Amino acid sequence: MSTNGVPFPPPGLAEALAAGTVVLDGGMSNQLEAAGHDLSDELWSARLLAERPEAITEVHLAYFEAGAEVAITASYQATFEGFARRGIGRERAAGLIASSVELARTAARRARERGVVRPLWVAASAGPYGAMLADGSEYRGRYGLTVAELERFHRPRLEVLAAARPDVLALETVPDTVEAEALLRAVRGLGVPAWLSYTVDGPRTRAGQPLEEAFALAAGAEEVIAVGVNCCAPEDADAAVTTAARVTGKPVVVYPNSGETWDAGARAWNGRSTFTPDRVAHWRTHGARLIGGCCRVGPATITEIAQAPARP
Repeated sequence: MSTNGVPFPPPGLAEALAAGTVVLDGGMSNQLEAAGHDLSDELWSARLLAERPEAITEVHLAYFEAGAEVAITASYQATFEGFARRGIGRERAAGLIASSVELARTAARRARERGVVRPLWVAASAGPYGAMLADGSEYRGRYGLTVAELERFHRPRLEVLAAARPDVLALETVPDTVEAEALLRAVRGLGVPAWLSYTVDGPRTRAGQPLEEAFALAAGAEEVIAVGVNCCAPEDADAAVTTAARVTGKPVVVYPNSGETWDAGARAWNGRSTFTPDRVAHWRTHGARLIGGCCRVGPATITEIAQAPARP
């Protein structure tokens, strides 16, 4: 089946990465907040899966029209435990988690109706355990849980996401190697490829492990089609891209924040963006094949990435 001459579903993402660069979307939360949505709830953007799903579809559509080829779903903070705290039962929660994939698919269909003719993919986001806690611990890791305990937390949600048939599972913003090992176990046998993306501080994970050690965990994982970093400073991504490519031999995924800093006291962003075209070119030269943005990176920056010359 095809629409406007583009196969649907599109060809495999792994094959596309072998052929060249694929453009990810940017931050979901900054676009929702710009549209006037309050994300101060513990569920963050996942709350809108229940209350304003159309708002999520509109963000995905804006990124597709800006040049993104991959939409990352609004399921980062969508967990059975998080929904339970809001009085949402397990069956309903599973439906909401799965709906995140369909909302992105709907946006892809609308994008094609509006003339977007390139292949479009959907990445189902699975955030770290700390995202469910909603206390910032996803940027520290080391929760005091074992690999087995973390695997038991992640597996049910990943099963629901995989059953919704995304093109890839985005195991993202992972702060330490313990959680990475758990996620790599949890995706086995699901029948959906995955990427593994750490949040980092310089040459180490947020929990302090060397990135060589962290990336090496995924080197032999058949399910993993890309390894890299997200939700970090652009300057930290520079060396991480090179390390990920060298250690794993896999395509690299990179989607850092804008480079601005959050002042928790003033509840405002400070500084300037360090997410520049030259930096994007550096990532591409050193092995990045999935490139996009995270917090504070919007459609205009995604357009710059999509229009950049010399895409290997």
